[in-house]
Amino acid sequence: MKYELFYWPEIQGRGEFVRLALEDAGADYVDVAREPGGMQRMQALLAAHKGFAPPLLRAGRLVLAQTASILHHLGPQLQLAPTSEAPRMLLNQAQLTIADWVTEVHDVHHPIGSSLFYEDQLAEAKRRAALFRDERLPKFLRHFEAAPRATRRTSYVDLSLFQMMEGLRYAFPKAMKKQETRYRGLLALHDRIARRPRLRAYLESPRRIPFNQQGIFRHYPELDARQ
Repeated sequence: MKYELFYWPEIQGRGEFVRLALEDAGADYVDVAREPGGMQRMQALLAAHKGFAPPLLRAGRLVLAQTASILHHLGPQLQLAPTSEAPRMLLNQAQLTIADWVTEVHDVHHPIGSSLFYEDQLAEAKRRAALFRDERLPKFLRHFEAAPRATRRTSYVDLSLFQMMEGLRYAFPKAMKKQETRYRGLLALHDRIARRPRLRAYLESPRRIPFNQQGIFRHYPELDARQ
């Protein structure tokens, strides 16, 4: 199977969770929007599929939107999820919780609306950031530190947790340095995933888009600690 991934070409965003699974598995795929004419193809597929927003994945005749749905489909094919229903559903449950976490990270720097500039909601962002650092961040970290693994083999959820740790370290380096040592299981998972040969090669390649100020994980020093 040759896969086509459709996502914005300048950011990691929600599409990166799918990229990590495809790269780790050594899958044959094309990151369509990063190719000439790719943005037009993505917009056409989005309109035809009537999806709400990228990422989209085309696998043969099947077109899927929503990160968790895409990974639920890809998991068994890429050997990143079992084929039996119960553990697959538990992985999907965990991925949906990660999706909630991603939304909360985004809403730190855009608490009022995505259509507004960050500077237009700075006061609200500072207030939201304090609540995120003090309440929501440790709650999610505690949850995934204690959550039982749905499968002993590496799963796409493990890859997604690696991405969350990477992104949070970029966006909130001070807060993460202060808190992450309490979550040794997540730290060990992050380091184990980073050593996987295909993933390490991807992370060191130009295919890995750097974190930046247009993506979900953005570093604003004023949001990382009280002023």
